[in-house]
Amino acid sequence: QVQVVESGGGLVQPGGSLRLSCAASGSIFRSISMGWYRQAPGKQRELVAEITLSGDTNYEDSVKGRFAISRDSAKKMVFLQMNSLNAEDTAVYYCKVHLATYQNPLSPRDYWGQGTQVTVSS
Repeated sequence: QVQVVESGGGLVQPGGSLRLSCAASGSIFRSISMGWYRQAPGKQRELVAEITLSGDTNYEDSVKGRFAISRDSAKKMVFLQMNSLNAEDTAVYYCKVHLATYQNPLSPRDYWGQGTQVTVSS
């Protein structure tokens, strides 16, 4: 009933930029928050950035000043602009949406995308 799809990953040189996109679709009653997580090889998945419906944002410390999260609430989309990329940013990036469906409007839950690979290498 709900699908979450990421795009925009790829190979980029150190110091370069990428813009990730995520779209949620289906029987969405209310989207409460959207965010980005990443998982590097041998590491646990970690929060990169998130944004609420009201526009409040939260960033992991290492990406502050380099990454920017934004949203299009009407289209149920969230974006992650990544600048000044370095090797430590190499990971699979996942989009997570916290939302309620028409079928269960009072019970929001998390929905995850399949992930998109970001590789920073020269």
